Amino acid sequence: MVRRRSGLKRNSIGIMQGIFQSMGQVAPAADIAILLVATFSIAGSRTILSVIFGWLVYAVFMVTPYQFSKYKANAGSYYAFAAGSTESGKLGPVTALSFMYYDITGAAFGILGLSSFIFLISPRITAIPYIWILFAGAFTAYITIVTYIGIKPSLGYNAVAGLAEVLFLVIGAIIIILRVGPHNSIVPFTLPKNLGVGFSAIMFGAVFSILDFTGTGIVTTVSEEIKDPKRNIGRSILYAMILTAIAIIPATYALTVGWGISNIGSFASAPDAGIIVFGKYLGPIGVILLIIFTVNSYLTNGVSKATAVGRWWYSAAGDNVIFPKVIARIHPKYRSPYMAIIVWSITSFVLDVLMGLYFGPKTAAFILEAGTGISIIIVHIMANTSLTYYTRRINRFEFLKHALAPAVATIIGIVVIYFTVSNIWTRWITNPTPVNDAYFASFIITILWVVVGGLIVTLYYSKKRPEVLKNAGEFDVENAKV
Repeated sequence: MVRRRSGLKRNSIGIMQGIFQSMGQVAPAADIAILLVATFSIAGSRTILSVIFGWLVYAVFMVTPYQFSKYKANAGSYYAFAAGSTESGKLGPVTALSFMYYDITGAAFGILGLSSFIFLISPRITAIPYIWILFAGAFTAYITIVTYIGIKPSLGYNAVAGLAEVLFLVIGAIIIILRVGPHNSIVPFTLPKNLGVGFSAIMFGAVFSILDFTGTGIVTTVSEEIKDPKRNIGRSILYAMILTAIAIIPATYALTVGWGISNIGSFASAPDAGIIVFGKYLGPIGVILLIIFTVNSYLTNGVSKATAVGRWWYSAAGDNVIFPKVIARIHPKYRSPYMAIIVWSITSFVLDVLMGLYFGPKTAAFILEAGTGISIIIVHIMANTSLTYYTRRINRFEFLKHALAPAVATIIGIVVIYFTVSNIWTRWITNPTPVNDAYFASFIITILWVVVGGLIVTLYYSKKRPEVLKNAGEFDVENAKV
């Protein structure tokens, strides 16, 4: 029997807010300014191949939430999809743990990413020790407060700011490409001569590129608050994927040729390389606009992230899975899952500051993001498997959409994880620096948390609380009594 659960306010937002709930999570300007540095450090002049491959992989991954959104409107998102896919609910806990790991480590993109971005803008700022912690604290406080006061004002701002951000990146990329002129090249689109090493680097770079697009499906977490969820969630995913490609892929190529293919090895080591390229070809106005949109991108990313985390943690806590019941509390005035938002914000902030103190904010962000990439791929693999089971369970199964497409996505995900692990292992063995040691440790912790932790928790619920798993993820807001 499915328990009635109420709290989140129905019909609070429309499709535009849904689209930019996804786009806010993607944060394209922040990708261009910071996160692509990691991909450039790995894939070099072929970074655009990593980005394109990352987008294609994520597009295949999006088949699952797109299909699920037709059948279930539950703020639990991937956790609820997995938990409700079978009558036993046994896929729920491991998905929840993996999703939770992604949330906590993925906050580094915003908390440490924005902090290091501002920290590196000027030598005068960089010279002030530990000032990045102040930026991190201010950012955390901002996203906590904005999401605490409710979904409508926060995602309304995301929609307006996000559209302006996309337009700026597209126009900026076109200007750079035109001004580069004869130095445009097809080299970034070709495979390297040393295919073994080169392809491995491109695939490892694709993990970070997948993170460039990660979050598109997170609009499923607002399923209980968006108008007509079983129609508008899927449309939001589709439109957001198109907009992310338009915003990021041309800009990646522009950064490559704008920096210079022959000098691309120095791109990753330069402070705020994206600003340097935009300044060179768009002048001071381009630099100022990129800084403004990048800061704004991090802020909208944080709001989108906190919105998503709060809602699926609230859903899982309401099901008595993983989280204590207190996490399911809804604010009586703002109708926000405020306890989930506060707990996540504090946990993420403490982790990011500790890592940032040891490795520096920029390097720490990349190390944590490696675990984020692996854990979110595992979440998608679990969701892919769940789609097949769930559509069979409700007698809506179609082979191409519900078996073949998710299976392809899972295989691709496994391949990406393989190349990621291969690259991390090779770096750790051949060049055992503290940073490479940290990448390796991040991978080990991820696997222990998700796989070992998932098995232990699943076994516990199966033996001690099977009735909890049986009811987990079954709620559907459109079938609920109001």
